[in-house]
Amino acid sequence: MQRRTFLKQSTLAMASSALPLSASSFSIDTKPKYKMGLQLFTIRDAMEKDPIGSLQTVRKLGYEDLEIYGYDGEKDTYYGYKTSDFGKILEDHDLTTSSGHYGLMNFFDKPETELLRYVDQCIEGATQLKQDYITWPWLDPKFRNKEGFKKLVDKLNRIGERVNKAGLGFAYHNHGFEFGDLGGTNGYEIVVEGTDPSLVKLQIDLYWVMHSSKKTPMEIIASQPDRFVMWHIKDMDKVTRDYSELGNGSIDYIAMLPRLDKSGLRYYYLEQGGNFAQNSIQSISDSAAFFKKQLQRFL
Repeated sequence: MQRRTFLKQSTLAMASSALPLSASSFSIDTKPKYKMGLQLFTIRDAMEKDPIGSLQTVRKLGYEDLEIYGYDGEKDTYYGYKTSDFGKILEDHDLTTSSGHYGLMNFFDKPETELLRYVDQCIEGATQLKQDYITWPWLDPKFRNKEGFKKLVDKLNRIGERVNKAGLGFAYHNHGFEFGDLGGTNGYEIVVEGTDPSLVKLQIDLYWVMHSSKKTPMEIIASQPDRFVMWHIKDMDKVTRDYSELGNGSIDYIAMLPRLDKSGLRYYYLEQGGNFAQNSIQSISDSAAFFKKQLQRFL
């Protein structure tokens, strides 16, 4: 009897082990490591018409963190609201902002005193909003040459030093123009090699790397992984190579994201600069749905 009982129990145990594990069989923490971020420039038309209503929609779609733009240093305003008031609006909608694209490029050829005055204004605004990074977002076409990029390097180091002393981080955001040939080098190499890694971090735009660089995002990030603290994630139209909603384009993020070195990553932002299938709000809705279903598991 004991042998029969033992064999019966062993058989049942073996059979049960072959069955698929149910969700209740074990517990795995599947909470994403990073907040789902949005670059608000994507919905600049909606933000201009109805900032608060737009932010309500953004939060309902699942976005938690924002990269903002359009700070007015003289008026100390974002989207027409005083910094303190805008911060309260974000808090009321359970949103944070970790970075901002600030108009530093507008002072590129102006006296350093004017640039540093604006930098100090940005520091004040970013500090009030509890941002971690002030980001340089653009370079005027007339400065996109060797001398212009070398001048940019000096400014980035100078600003980075000032911003870091204030307790914030400073980063440079790329587009596609940095990857154009400049006699055996390019603007991106000049910026990365010429800036101090301790003062100037990097915000990589994955779309623009795929669009214009000879190197892959994996190769670029692997060269100095600790510097790439922020990513912009957006897709590329399969025909025109313009922007597209996530999942509609040609960039295989399902294959890419697991392969990117995330050792330096702190924030990412979904973005679409234009070319909306319907409108900007519908696009951030479609991209959020695709991201949550297919990509968020990697982040």
